[in-house]
Amino acid sequence: MFDAARSQRIEAVRPESPRAAALNIGEVLAELKREFPQVTASKIRFLEDKGLIIPQRTAAGYRKYTAADVNRLRFILSVQRDQYLPLKVIKDHLDAMDRGEAPDTLPGGAPNAPQLVSNQMGEQVENRTRPVSMAELQGMTGASADLVKQLISFGLIEAEGGLFDAHSVQVTQSAVNLASHGVEPRHLRQFRLAAEREYSLIDTIVGADAKRQEVSARARAAEEARNIAEQCLKLHDALVQRAISHLDR
Repeated sequence: MFDAARSQRIEAVRPESPRAAALNIGEVLAELKREFPQVTASKIRFLEDKGLIIPQRTAAGYRKYTAADVNRLRFILSVQRDQYLPLKVIKDHLDAMDRGEAPDTLPGGAPNAPQLVSNQMGEQVENRTRPVSMAELQGMTGASADLVKQLISFGLIEAEGGLFDAHSVQVTQSAVNLASHGVEPRHLRQFRLAAEREYSLIDTIVGADAKRQEVSARARAAEEARNIAEQCLKLHDALVQRAISHLDR
């Protein structure tokens, strides 16, 4: 599945330590469970199948993980969960780092991670998009309390336990920016309806895998859904830009 040269490049950047190659997959899960309660052995093997991590193998073929592997997993899981990035984007970024390149910051504000991601780096990613309170949401976006209430009433954002997730922050920021052009929250309902229709299409395509018990199947479904959504957004943007292009003809 992986060429030997690439494997050697990745191994070359891993520092030696007393823990090197000392952790089995159960011990890795124990280290990650507090930050990522949903992580499973199947999920880690799925990431290995996708080429995002290459653990060492014993003579008997058992996986062994170094501290660097655990840090790399922590970063992958953080940006996938908190920045909602497709695995392909994360893999391309890490592959570039493995080649000694300096790629741009990841989409969504995630830091330009080094090859070996520290606990602190993982925490910075997590803290950047942690759920926020109403006051924090207003402070981050410049939204008024009335605007936030309208966005909630039109189903554009929602609070869970009084806290707003990263999606709500992004929607609110966009609503604030659009308000300067005279666009009110009531005008944004069509975007919610369009998003619901797009999700319905995506669910039709990946729904069977998403409902399966196997974590790997659900992970594949989520990744496929993100890829389809990305293409839908590109299509939407192309159609809108084509319409706008007629304005200056």
